[in-house]
Amino acid sequence: MPLRIVLVRHGLSSFNLEHRIQGRDDLSNLTEEGQRQARCTGEALAELAFTAVYSSPLQRASATAAALLARHGSPLAPVYDDDLLEIDLAPWSGLLRSEVRAVDPEQERRWREAPETMELQRADGSRFLPVPELLEQAGRFADRLLARHGDDDTVLVVAHNAILRCLVLHLLGLRASGFLRLRLDNASISVLNLVRGEGGRPSVQLESLNGTAHLGMALPPAGPGCRLLLVRHGETDWNREGRFQGQIDIPLNAHGLAQAEAARAFLAPIPLQRAYSSDMARPLRTAEVILGSHPGVPLTTARGLREIGHGLWEGRLESEIAAGWPDLLAAWKRTPEIVQMPEGETIGGVWDRSLAAWNRIVAGLDPRETALVVAHDAVNKTILCALLGLTPADIWAIKQGNGGVTVIDYPRGATAPPVVSALNLTAHLGGVIDRTAAGAL
Repeated sequence: MPLRIVLVRHGLSSFNLEHRIQGRDDLSNLTEEGQRQARCTGEALAELAFTAVYSSPLQRASATAAALLARHGSPLAPVYDDDLLEIDLAPWSGLLRSEVRAVDPEQERRWREAPETMELQRADGSRFLPVPELLEQAGRFADRLLARHGDDDTVLVVAHNAILRCLVLHLLGLRASGFLRLRLDNASISVLNLVRGEGGRPSVQLESLNGTAHLGMALPPAGPGCRLLLVRHGETDWNREGRFQGQIDIPLNAHGLAQAEAARAFLAPIPLQRAYSSDMARPLRTAEVILGSHPGVPLTTARGLREIGHGLWEGRLESEIAAGWPDLLAAWKRTPEIVQMPEGETIGGVWDRSLAAWNRIVAGLDPRETALVVAHDAVNKTILCALLGLTPADIWAIKQGNGGVTVIDYPRGATAPPVVSALNLTAHLGGVIDRTAAGAL
């Protein structure tokens, strides 16, 4: 088992409620709603036994950790770590966002549009870049955490919006320019899995991001701009068996139909205006089930969203592929971006066609529309890697469970970088941890 890291943002605070800048000053405390959120998070995490708990020392985070652990029933006490402090916004702390726009319009604009370039001034007159500095801080915490914990450990980290985003960026090997591409709501749950390699940086998998179903809201609230709900199809018998299916048109099995039905119920309250699917049977049937709660929504198929073509590997178990193509299979697991499937595709080819299909869908949406998109494991992974600023080499860093739901928002328009508002939500399938089939693509 990998090292599992569970990230929780603190509950709703008094400054969150008032739309004030918090930063790392300890001027804000947990509201009654924030306390409720913390208790709900503790209940949602009850299935997990924590090896250790780390928390920011600021009261809104420490109170969240205390309420969470009390409801969870864990005997552990949090270890308070100053490298989990929130971003340093000292000149703005306590100000309303409207006041910041009035007193420092240029830096406030940068905060909204390119926060990695925002520059502030400390009390001693020195100037600094808060987001790059915070990314370095996240790296220090991550290094200590990895030095203390290994495989089979499950670690809870309770902290703040910006520092947790920077921690995810650091673990995925991304730059500060990716800061706006992630969203973390109050008391949300995110999960990462780390596996140590031989003498190098651990491989990291983002299992889920910004889960809020335990708080009574299926998805994070939508803001301006169009929204897309990216879903992986339900399970097939070949998923369950670990058989490479690729472009062989395997139907959903009974469990896959149940997963599609669970996704339908999960998304039933969400208004949808359009729907798109790969033209293969398993995603198309998943989309049809989900749209059972959205009569009248048009469903369009897109050939560009088809699963990767595995060529001669299709229909084979991994053990069979290992016997016939051992070096190529090892390369697929280690460096997928360089592998040409025997008589099949490359991940680069899938990247190009799936992104082209995705971008056509996005370009055709009105700013207030929400669209459902149902596709496949490799397709979803390539799309998400591109949206997060990752590369084809990074597809194993993203998890997509059968029936899992991912939320992509375009708050600044279809031509601007989007926000991954939630990733691989599987609470509707039975809990915080994704336990869907781990079989082949």
